[in-house]
Amino acid sequence: MSDTITNIPLTAKDFTTDQEVRWCPGCGDYSILAQVQKVMPTLGIPRENIVIVSGIGCSSRFPYYMNTYGMHSIHGRATAVASGLKAARPELSVWIVTGDGDSLSIGGNHTIHLLRRNFDVNVLLFNNQIYGLTKGQYSPTSEEHKVTKSTPFGSIDHPFNPLALAMGADGSFIARSMDRDPKHLQAMLLRANAHKGTSFLEIYQNCNIFNDGAFEVFTEKGTKMEEGIFLEQGKPLTFGANQNKGIKLDGFKPVVVDLSEGATTDDLWIHDERDFYKAQILVRMFDDPTLQGHLPRPFGVFYETDRACYEDVMTMQIEEIIVQKGKGDLDKLLRGNETWTIA
Repeated sequence: MSDTITNIPLTAKDFTTDQEVRWCPGCGDYSILAQVQKVMPTLGIPRENIVIVSGIGCSSRFPYYMNTYGMHSIHGRATAVASGLKAARPELSVWIVTGDGDSLSIGGNHTIHLLRRNFDVNVLLFNNQIYGLTKGQYSPTSEEHKVTKSTPFGSIDHPFNPLALAMGADGSFIARSMDRDPKHLQAMLLRANAHKGTSFLEIYQNCNIFNDGAFEVFTEKGTKMEEGIFLEQGKPLTFGANQNKGIKLDGFKPVVVDLSEGATTDDLWIHDERDFYKAQILVRMFDDPTLQGHLPRPFGVFYETDRACYEDVMTMQIEEIIVQKGKGDLDKLLRGNETWTIA
C-alpha cells in the first residue's frame, strides 16, 4: 500500500476499498465518506501513515471503507485507543470517527479527557440525535420530549450540546458542519487536519430511517440561509437569503438585526476564532430560543487556539529525564520510596 515508493499522486478512488458499504440507502454517512475520500489525497500524507479509529455504531463502520490503516474498537473507547496510538506513534495522522451515542454516552468520559489532553488527532462526531445501529432509541443529543422506542412518552433528559461540552473540556479546535453541504464539509475537514491539537468537528448527519429530517431546515434550499449562519474569520455575522440580516451583541446577548431597516455591518458582531469568550456564546446560541429569540444556528470554526499537544510534552519529558538520570529502573519505581521492615 506504500505511496512513498511509487510517488504517484493519489485520488479519492485510492481511498476506497472493496468492501460493500453497508449503510441504509440515503444515509448521511455516504456523503461524509465521500468528502473524506476527496479530501485525503490533498493532504499529502501517505496512506500507510493514516489511521481511522472508530468505536461502535453506524458511523463506526468507517474504517472498513477507507483504504488506510484502521481500528474498529469497542463502544465509546475510540478516543482512548486513538490516544494510546498517538502516544506511541506520534508521526501518524489519526482520525477518530464516532457518533453522538458512542462518544457522548458510554464514551463521554474518554471524550472530555482527550480534549483536555490535546492529542494531535481529529475527531469527526456524526450527530444524528438518535441511536441508529440499535434501531432508534434516544441518544444524549436527542431533544427533550423526543418520542422513541426507549422513550414512548417523550424523553425527559436534557440533551448534551456537543460543542459546549468541547469548550468546557478546553478543546483547542471546535467546529460544526453537515452532511448535505459537501463544499463546507470539505473545508472543515481541511481546517481540522491543519490544526495542531485535538480538532473536534461535529457533523450533522441525517438518519433517514429513525430520525429523518432532524436537520432539514439547515440543509434545504428554501430554509438553509434563514436558519443557518456560516462563520468566516474576520467577517460580520450575516445571514438570510439576501444576506440582509445580521447578529449583534446586546451586552452578552446575541440579537438579530435587519440590515434593510437601518442597521449596518458596522453594528454587527465580527467573528474571531481566537475569542474564547465569544465562542462560549456562539456554541450556546440555539440552546434556549425562549430566552434569546429565534436565532440562526452557526456552522464553521467556532474556536481555535494553540496549546501544547500531549504526545509532544510526553516525549520531551522522557528525553529530559533520560539526560538527567539515565535509563530508569522499573523495579525501583514499583517498590517506591515508602518501604518498611516487619519484625
